[in-house]
Amino acid sequence: MWPWILFNLFVLAMLALDLGVFHRKAHVVRLKEALGWSVVWICLALLFNLLIYFWLGQETALQFLAGYVIEKSLSVDNLFVFLLIFSYFSVPSIYQHKILFWGILGALVMRAIFIAAGITLIEKFHWMIYLFGGFLIITGIKMAFQKDKELHPEANPVLRLFRRFVPVTSEYHESRFWVIKEGKRWATPLFVVLLLVETTDVIFAVDSIPAILAVTRDPFIVYTSNVFAILGLRALYFALAGIMQLFHYLHYGLSLILVFVGTKMLISDLYKVPIGIALAVIAGILLISVVASILRPRPEAVPSPPAGQVEEQAGHH
Repeated sequence: MWPWILFNLFVLAMLALDLGVFHRKAHVVRLKEALGWSVVWICLALLFNLLIYFWLGQETALQFLAGYVIEKSLSVDNLFVFLLIFSYFSVPSIYQHKILFWGILGALVMRAIFIAAGITLIEKFHWMIYLFGGFLIITGIKMAFQKDKELHPEANPVLRLFRRFVPVTSEYHESRFWVIKEGKRWATPLFVVLLLVETTDVIFAVDSIPAILAVTRDPFIVYTSNVFAILGLRALYFALAGIMQLFHYLHYGLSLILVFVGTKMLISDLYKVPIGIALAVIAGILLISVVASILRPRPEAVPSPPAGQVEEQAGHH
């Protein structure tokens, strides 16, 4: 249990340092700061990977690295949805970091539950590995043919249920999630956005957890690689928010990765793809899709600033 305890203490310490020291006062996260934090989280993940190498050996270290790359690459697609949510609700840039902080904290808890459930299902019911593999292949194919993402928050069943029982204010109240009006507790649009971020992360976890289980079923490696990918998500959002639409071929790369790991799961009883080859394939697909996006940009692709920096129109929705 010590590795689990020490790792979670490290995560809590980093989160406390992040929110309590570096982001104690709400401010707009600029590109330089976002890139700096992105580098910090990636370096921490690689240092941990080095620790795994000396502690558990090369094979396990490669499994962690492959899992981390899969989760990190899939999270880029998630960031585009966060951008749409922030734009739809005109979330002021100064409050976006707070939403992502608490959203990611909730995601860590939910991912732990999903990982435990996924590993338990595969160990007790081996045939579930074929179900997960087929699901990933279907998801990858659907992602490849999916048109531009559209956001319909009003159709979200969790949000509709929440609004039925809890009153929501029409305007933001600084960085508060709840306010007291006329002796009654009201949720602010900021809490509604947090609720949407949390529910969309549950949907993302349904794709990403089976994907990493195709690489390893070691609970500690699955959990730690997931956590490192999620912890760097906020900084990655602010670093990529303005240029995400430029990497239009990345969408197809991610779908191909899902098909590959799904196929790897389906043939696992016949042939176990060496982790080194799997990692090389995943990294190669990502590299090709990014390079192709740069060499053949969309004619209309123009970098856009992060949501809320152009015009902060809180309360319009």
